[in-house]
Amino acid sequence: MTLRSVSLCDIRALRRWGCALLFFAVASGQLGPATAADEPDLIFRRSTVFKWVSPNDKLATYGVDDPEVEGVACHFTVPERGGFKGWLGLAEEVSDISLACRQIGPIRFKNRMSQGADMFRQHRSMFFKKMQIVRGCDAKRNVLVYMVYSDKLIEGSPKNSTSTVPIMPWGVGETEVQKCGEFIQ
Repeated sequence: MTLRSVSLCDIRALRRWGCALLFFAVASGQLGPATAADEPDLIFRRSTVFKWVSPNDKLATYGVDDPEVEGVACHFTVPERGGFKGWLGLAEEVSDISLACRQIGPIRFKNRMSQGADMFRQHRSMFFKKMQIVRGCDAKRNVLVYMVYSDKLIEGSPKNSTSTVPIMPWGVGETEVQKCGEFIQ
């Protein structure tokens, strides 16, 4: 057996495994079109663990606007792994995520929405772990409720954070506010 035949055989095996992994990821919903907000805006990062040669572990704070509810923004802080695995994007990120959502202008609902719909989704590992911010409505109190959590293909994490946004008049002269319960499917 020559070196060339071994490398061709290895390439064919890699292609088969790569296609199988890609098919599995698409079928399991890990890849595919985004259904939530666009990429978040990085506000700042802060190092938490110093590493001599590779990148440090960090906490990063991001901001994202709710794509379906005008006038609401959320900020979340996530740990980002350093080291060589983190630098290459191979490290699985931990599930410790904090969340704060606030009214930043007059609240206007763009469409009808379902309870617990994804507002934002981001992958936290190469294939199988993702972070999600979901939105709901407490119709009795006219409050938007946002929850962040992470899940894996096999098992999720009970770690989560919740933030609420009471729908209030914004600015001088605004007296009428929309009722979130009227926009729930």
